[in-house]
Amino acid sequence: MLETAGGGRCPAPRPPAGHTYSQLLGSAMAATATLSYFGPHFAVISPVSADRTTYEALQYWAFSAGIALAALLTLGAVLSAAATVRGARGLMAAAFLSFALVFCALVQVAFWRVHSPTQVEDAVLDAYDQAYERAVRSASQSGRQELVAIQDTFRCCGKSSPLGLLGDSEADLCQGEEAARQDCLRGIQSFLRVHGNIVSTLIGLGLAFTVYAMLLSSFIWFTIRSGRYSVSQRARGYSPQEPRVYRRMQEGSPSPHPSKVDAPGGLLSPSRRSGQLLLLRDTHPPVHGSGDATVSTRM
Repeated sequence: MLETAGGGRCPAPRPPAGHTYSQLLGSAMAATATLSYFGPHFAVISPVSADRTTYEALQYWAFSAGIALAALLTLGAVLSAAATVRGARGLMAAAFLSFALVFCALVQVAFWRVHSPTQVEDAVLDAYDQAYERAVRSASQSGRQELVAIQDTFRCCGKSSPLGLLGDSEADLCQGEEAARQDCLRGIQSFLRVHGNIVSTLIGLGLAFTVYAMLLSSFIWFTIRSGRYSVSQRARGYSPQEPRVYRRMQEGSPSPHPSKVDAPGGLLSPSRRSGQLLLLRDTHPPVHGSGDATVSTRM
């Protein structure tokens, strides 16, 4: 409950709907980062990548950044909700700091996406080219098994030749139902572009939301500091009140009184006698009649 200027009380404000959006956005970022690291499409590329150290570093950086951003968004939402209910400036300042850190990190990620939009795509395509060449030129079964694992994951087979001609070893890689699959270069590109579009959408939503959250947190912080936003101590231990009709029935009901037998000396208390007099006065209405009726009653 909040204390108004007239001394009245009103229920404490609920946290804005933006806190729910923040948690949903954080969950989406965490899920995308987890799929980018543990997903089968990315995990199958890591063992065959020639520059494995660079690819693993890029993959680990994307996973760590996504989890950290999701954690900061969730932390900011929890702190701002608690500050809104309790009217605490310190909690609101911490929430503002969390949203500001998320905003700065998202700006850097957006700059990286604009500056190097095909870095991940090039790394994955290079890894597939190397696995393909190793399977074609080498007679070992390990290279062929790695290539088959990639093709089964992306639901593709081989890659098209610019001249439309394939050697015997290349033709042996795609036989039967596998020959009807799409080109692996196009399949990998289409998958990575869809994944990149999802990441770009999350980055844009994160930037827009963090700006809104910082403005709202600043406004509530200044409102709390100015003293126009105060939460009473009773609101923290607030219990639901009884209905108004029930309270009136309790206030209007007479308190229990001892009976004539239980009363000391067999006498009624003054309150009991007054209650009986009121009862007699109410149950015997005044008689309206002529003067003769009055004389007869006196006799």
